[in-house]
Amino acid sequence: MKKRDEIPVCDTWNLADILPSDEAWEALFLETERELAGYKEFEGHLAESGEVLFQCLKFDEDISLKIERLFVYGREKSDEDTAKAKYQDFSARAQALSYKAAGLSSYIVPEILAMNESVLNGLIRTEKELRRYARTFEIIMKKKAHTLSAGMEELLARSMEATQSPSDIFNMFNNADVKFPSITDSEGKEIPVTHGTYIPLMENRDRRVRKEAFQSMYSVYGQFANTLAATFAANVKQASFYAKTRNYASSRAYYLAENEVPESVYDNLVAAISEGLPLLHDYVAVRKKVLGLDEIHMYDLYTPMVSRDDSRIPYDEAREMVKKGLAPLGEKYLSLLQEGFDNRWIDVYENEGKRSGAYSWGVYGTHPYVLLNYSGTLDSVFTLAHEMGHSLHSWFSDQALPYVDAGYKIFVAEVASTCNEALLNRYLLAVTEDKKERAYLLNHFMESFRGTVFRQTMFAEFEAETHRRSEAGEPLTAELLCRLYHELNVKYFGPEMMVDSEIDYEWARIPHFYTPFYVYQYATGFSAAMAISSRILAGDEQALEGYFKFLSGGNSMPPIELLKLCGVDMSTAQPIREALAVFKELLEEYKTL
Repeated sequence: MKKRDEIPVCDTWNLADILPSDEAWEALFLETERELAGYKEFEGHLAESGEVLFQCLKFDEDISLKIERLFVYGREKSDEDTAKAKYQDFSARAQALSYKAAGLSSYIVPEILAMNESVLNGLIRTEKELRRYARTFEIIMKKKAHTLSAGMEELLARSMEATQSPSDIFNMFNNADVKFPSITDSEGKEIPVTHGTYIPLMENRDRRVRKEAFQSMYSVYGQFANTLAATFAANVKQASFYAKTRNYASSRAYYLAENEVPESVYDNLVAAISEGLPLLHDYVAVRKKVLGLDEIHMYDLYTPMVSRDDSRIPYDEAREMVKKGLAPLGEKYLSLLQEGFDNRWIDVYENEGKRSGAYSWGVYGTHPYVLLNYSGTLDSVFTLAHEMGHSLHSWFSDQALPYVDAGYKIFVAEVASTCNEALLNRYLLAVTEDKKERAYLLNHFMESFRGTVFRQTMFAEFEAETHRRSEAGEPLTAELLCRLYHELNVKYFGPEMMVDSEIDYEWARIPHFYTPFYVYQYATGFSAAMAISSRILAGDEQALEGYFKFLSGGNSMPPIELLKLCGVDMSTAQPIREALAVFKELLEEYKTL
């Protein structure tokens, strides 16, 4: 494992585009900290004139953008090497500053809601600049029944710094502290098991390697199961606390309302996927047969059913593959993709202490950034396409909209990224003439479905059930969490699968559980992306035009309405059923091959 300073600069992201130096961070921090006192000037005066209301909202917007710059720089520097205390301090200080700002600004929404609607409309008529905040006012009014007094809002805002501790503890444990026992490969060479190497090891053709990697990882989570259960439970409790305090029926209702998503969307997803589980059971049976196994285990899920040249795909080649796959999106999209490749938007390779996984993130007013842990597998190529989908979605929204409307809701966050993956997969299937390679790609596409639609919906069921039980007063012990998780694996993978006891601890390593009710959106986003990509590939110009409107839509309208621009209605289960139909087609074609 290379240390951070051993990675070539050209393969690292350039955070100087956010702030030129650590010294600039400190200067901006002190400047922003001083400016927070400005909130007091507006308190109690928002109804006096349209100009006062506008100046307050603009001040709040400017402070938010500065804090975002501080936080993203600090967290991304920390993610380069999570063991560096300096940048842990940067992100912690920026987060503390955001909580302080939230407390000082907490009067804004209650004061707006206290106005008679005719008074507010009058202020907007007299101050044209307030039209910039039309969508902000719309969202505020939707939350009227869940907004408390100014004093209570301030208290809630001040409490958030303490209640985020479960997420912070899990992040430090999972990225900086946890170590897994090494294993040996088929030639007796020692192989480290890390977050970055785990999936490639699970894809290994040698079953012993897969099994030992699987046992290596989950043996460690098993050792810390009680601690991680307490951390998980604390996070569930803090979610429930805010939901109840804001007069929501449940934490699920609260978090879905934040994204303007009806709870029926969640229920439609779980119900439609439950109906479609025989397809997953069939897939497991096919996998067992093709791999020639007497028993199929959880560690047999990732290895390709068709062998492929094991040579690693160089990163430069991966970039070319992605560009060719995304060609149907047009020249403007491809030129922006190339700009990201050429100008150090991407932190490419794993290094010692680097945060695991991958993400896209950035600051309004600068380009987005992508964190990868590129390992040369085909999965890594798809991850590159996926994260650049996020980045260009952000780029288009930032270019089209003011800061206050540019940040899209989480519900639509996975659509552009998954659409990129679907286009790349369809391209690779279209250009291969080799039956074996085609079977491999079909397998890969089906694995995308399994991992994103079936698996994330299973996570969603687990999350909904754990939150429900906690809100009913039931303690979330390690024993309970493991039992619930085991039962869901049995339900989802069906009668052919040997559900190993180690998988019972998988809940303990899923970081997205610390962003409550996030994971279901992978499945809904994937389903929407299947519909959109199919129409684009069919040459539907209206769909392509609608897609770019969607990419530029940010948070300018509710997410369900944004997707309707692409001809996709996620208020129904139809997109989920369409996605399952695609999975069935892939499975049937695979069987014939």
